[in-house]
Amino acid sequence: MGEAMSKSERTRQFIVEQTAPVFNEKGYAGTSITDLTNATRLTKGSIYGNFNNKDEVALAAFDYNFGRVTHFIKGKILEHENAIDRLLVYPAVYRDILKIPFLKSGCPILNTATEADDTHPELKARAANALAFWKTSLQNQIERGMHRGEIKNGTNPATVALVLMSLIEGAVMMAKVTGKKADLNMTMNFLEQYITDLKA
Repeated sequence: MGEAMSKSERTRQFIVEQTAPVFNEKGYAGTSITDLTNATRLTKGSIYGNFNNKDEVALAAFDYNFGRVTHFIKGKILEHENAIDRLLVYPAVYRDILKIPFLKSGCPILNTATEADDTHPELKARAANALAFWKTSLQNQIERGMHRGEIKNGTNPATVALVLMSLIEGAVMMAKVTGKKADLNMTMNFLEQYITDLKA
């Protein structure tokens, strides 16, 4: 299991866990030090005793938020052997995005990418890396499916990955802005059909 966490590591972890939902909901610019002290019930001195500045807290919070989503989806994927069933996990999860507590305020990649565009290069880089990680893991799933004879030969893994990611992120953004679950469902139905059509 490795070494037990030191008191300062535990405090850092606590700060990240408590502030991660706030950053995901309010964004980097919209989150104030008061939001951080309210979320953690710690003093400003205590927060900045563990992190150099708000940037550092925001970056750690992004990693934590993205890690939670990745872990959640990976768990669902590993419940299936078949490549098509594994890909169908994505529309199933994102269809229910408004019901999953840590996804309610939206996808951390999308929230961070749209906000941190030019104002915060480090956050933008984190979001870009997260997208690259997601794309690679999808491509790996698709390649695995082709090797196993479950996905049609001639399928382009990069194209499928990009279409899936774009449909999900676009639909989630619209659902968040409009609050219309029906539109999200319609897009996820389309994505399910698109994935099902990849069957060998």
